[in-house]
Amino acid sequence: MDRQVRMTNTPSPTSPSERIVALDALRGFAILGILVMNVQSFSMIRAAYINPTAFGDLTGLNKLVWIVSHVLADKKFMTLFAMLYGAGIVLLTGRLEAKGRGSCGVHYRRTVWLIVIGLMHAYLLWSGDILVTYGMCALVAYLFRHFSPRKSLAIGLSSFAFGSLLYFLAGVSMQRWPQSAVQSMLHNWQPDPDAIAREVAAYRSGWLGQMPFRAHSSWFAQTTYFLFHTLWRTGGLMIIGMALFKWGVLTGQRTRRFYAWSIAAGFGVGVPLIAVGVYANFKAGWSMEYSMFLGMQYNYWGSILVSAAYLGIVMLAVRSLRLRGATNVLAAVGRMAFTNYLMQTVLCTLLFYGHGFGLFGSMERIWHPLIIICVWTLELALSPLWLSRFRFGPVEWLWRSLTYRALQPMRRTPVPSSPAI
Repeated sequence: MDRQVRMTNTPSPTSPSERIVALDALRGFAILGILVMNVQSFSMIRAAYINPTAFGDLTGLNKLVWIVSHVLADKKFMTLFAMLYGAGIVLLTGRLEAKGRGSCGVHYRRTVWLIVIGLMHAYLLWSGDILVTYGMCALVAYLFRHFSPRKSLAIGLSSFAFGSLLYFLAGVSMQRWPQSAVQSMLHNWQPDPDAIAREVAAYRSGWLGQMPFRAHSSWFAQTTYFLFHTLWRTGGLMIIGMALFKWGVLTGQRTRRFYAWSIAAGFGVGVPLIAVGVYANFKAGWSMEYSMFLGMQYNYWGSILVSAAYLGIVMLAVRSLRLRGATNVLAAVGRMAFTNYLMQTVLCTLLFYGHGFGLFGSMERIWHPLIIICVWTLELALSPLWLSRFRFGPVEWLWRSLTYRALQPMRRTPVPSSPAI
């Protein structure tokens, strides 16, 4: 069956034998890491994600858990995933174009279906969806696929910096805003007890009771927040990812010294920069006037450095024979990244929302690592097991079948055993 698919003139997905382990391992690492921050969004009110003082205890071990997750996880794994998505655009379109086929139709079908699935995810399950954002950014990022790495890096960094500039200008101009706009923003930053009670009650209720909050948050993320923030940051990171892929950075082709320097820069510069930001925000009392637009700049820029450190660690691990088993498991998680991402949503919404166990708003941050470890263990165990029998994860299979307008072969072709002598 695989042979028949490859021999036709119809574009087909990358076969398992053609996959790049380094990319898959990095993707697996990123999809697991994303849960560290997402679990806060699953379990607490929306404001608590950007303002930790808005909800829940923030003292002792709870405070330590938040600080560690913020410094080491917040925006770091999203950064990696966005760059990997950009690399994936270059890889997919490059393979098609190398065979003399057009890539436009395949890319845009793939992207439109990603957006469709993302919209279903956002409005039916969880408003923290990132798939729609990636899809909308990919519509534009495709246009940069043939740019040189240097030019791509310059454009990507410019877009990334523009997102930072918008936040800075919003912060310094806040005193000139209409009072109604300031009050609306303050309500989202630090909701009053009645607003908190309504959101908690909604997510502890049934699926329909959650819908107004979920729909409102999703619409805001896909419109205002997208145009003001994620378009520039995520889109810029995708284009940066294109450059890093062409330079061999994301595929483990650079020297060990190169990756060692990226680790040193991430932990030596990025982590202290973010730590300074944490100190500054606590010193400012997490006031909206400072922390929402100006205080976030430390993590905005520091996150890309810490992401570089994680990139270096994974690339060195992939090149190590001693760690081959571990990186192969990570690669399996990465090959099923779409399925694993949605699985995290299903598991966590069942745990926290009212159509499941209804623990929303009742679990302190100190328990978040336990939830994360349980989900990680499940996905690390299931992904290699599934891929030992099937070519794709279930959602990956659906996405590819829709993209290529044909049902893709799902089961692995068994390797015939050697005859006994």
